[in-house]
Amino acid sequence: MAAATPPTRTNRIRSVTIEGFRSLKNIRNLELPPLTVLIGANGAGKSTLIRFFELLSWMLKAKNLQEFVLRHGGGDDQFFMGARKTPRIHAELCLDTEKGQNDYRFDLAHISAGDSVMVMNEAYRYSAHDIPTKAKWTEIDAVGKESSLLDQTHKTAKTIVNLLRQCSTYHFHDTSINAAIHNRWDVTDSFRLRSDGGNLAAVLLDLRKTDGKRYELIVKQINRVLPTFKDFVLEEEAGKVLLRWVGRQSDKVFGSHLTSDGSLRLFCLLTLLNLPPDRLPDVMFFDEPELGLHPHAITLVAEMFKRLSKKRQIFIATQSPYLVDCFELENIIVANANNGETLLRNLPREQYQEWLDDEYQLSDIWLKQAVGGME
Repeated sequence: MAAATPPTRTNRIRSVTIEGFRSLKNIRNLELPPLTVLIGANGAGKSTLIRFFELLSWMLKAKNLQEFVLRHGGGDDQFFMGARKTPRIHAELCLDTEKGQNDYRFDLAHISAGDSVMVMNEAYRYSAHDIPTKAKWTEIDAVGKESSLLDQTHKTAKTIVNLLRQCSTYHFHDTSINAAIHNRWDVTDSFRLRSDGGNLAAVLLDLRKTDGKRYELIVKQINRVLPTFKDFVLEEEAGKVLLRWVGRQSDKVFGSHLTSDGSLRLFCLLTLLNLPPDRLPDVMFFDEPELGLHPHAITLVAEMFKRLSKKRQIFIATQSPYLVDCFELENIIVANANNGETLLRNLPREQYQEWLDDEYQLSDIWLKQAVGGME
């Protein structure tokens, strides 16, 4: 009998150090599991970690750091308590690939003129898994308003850029009348689901044409949660498609404007989480994905997060006890606020196993203040 093929190591972010970014004053060597669930009350700062990785994605995607800063309140707002109190942001990331560890570090300084930021002290290195000592840093001498890592030709720099630029945050919150999901969409924009779900109809139409079994699975899963749902009605007209569906009780076709917010978010989540891995980024962030979902839907989505985390790295920010209880201690990072500073920490099993042995749920531990939950 042939030996089993070992699972392929997923490229992922192993740990991060962040000093001075917004409320993240001093986060050192925070371990990030393949499936990370950030829990915390309103204002605890759990979403700030996601914003940091959004900054990285903008910075390394097409040298759009200044655009990110402009869209998010200006340069001064990116520094803990402002640039006068915190003159510099420092960050270090450890990225795991199949053969080794890729490290990247950089600083950001505030520029008063134009309320922008400057990138400096960039460096990178690669250390093989089978070599115990760390490699020396390769320092980038350039200083400027955008990252110079993109200009490096070394394989390590390219590996780091390729992983971090793919960090994608999915917000399916906007289901207002002007939301993109209500628009007719170009059928050719169908390979990846956009972060706001705007091209959902195009993605579903493509799956129905090219991967019928996957499409049927999505429809079946939606029906498990919404028994009145029968199928999508996806008709191409002049190269565009509109999101519509039909129920089981009648042949009336419902447009997205007649669909509840929770149902639209469910359509987006189940479609995204069922896409083939090659149509997904390596690192995926979800900010409160439970909004508007029925408990049965939350359970289904949580199981799909677990399955997908074997192939892609998943980050979830939530304050839902129901969602938290779907995961394990090793998945949890707790966010607490202390005098404007966000504290993030893992939950060691040896410290909290006794609570679980006494039949407490993860959410009970959090809510009862054992790890600093709600008041």
